[in-house]
Amino acid sequence: MTTADATANPSGRPQLPCQLEGGCHCGRVQFSVTIRSYEASLCNCSICQMKGNLARIVAAQDFVLKTGEDMLRRYTFNTGTAQHLFCGTCGIHAFYVPRSHPDSFSVNVRCLHLVNGVAPATWFEVKAFDGQNWERNVAEFRSQH
Repeated sequence: MTTADATANPSGRPQLPCQLEGGCHCGRVQFSVTIRSYEASLCNCSICQMKGNLARIVAAQDFVLKTGEDMLRRYTFNTGTAQHLFCGTCGIHAFYVPRSHPDSFSVNVRCLHLVNGVAPATWFEVKAFDGQNWERNVAEFRSQH
């Protein structure tokens, strides 16, 4: 995204869709993502709560892993459908393949790079998702994303 894109909106939030860059803490894993909605989910399931994930699910075609595929480590549990990916060097979970949308990516918007000194995560409306009761709530979650 260019500076002109960010300044077109007084809040600094670009018009949608917009392309943003993100990555892990050490910089070895870098990605580009097209954002089509400023909604993010805050899930209270065991892993999302522990890793501080603030998730925006994007279609696979809206996500490009630019560098660091060889640095990614994978963690799975329960059904093994979700592919929890993290940098093998710094441990940051910048994105993963969610169980609810296995053909998509869930981007941790907290891992998007600053735009003109602003954290893009501040642009998102956060909606709670009761992942502790995943089976009961996943159908509604899928219909909203």
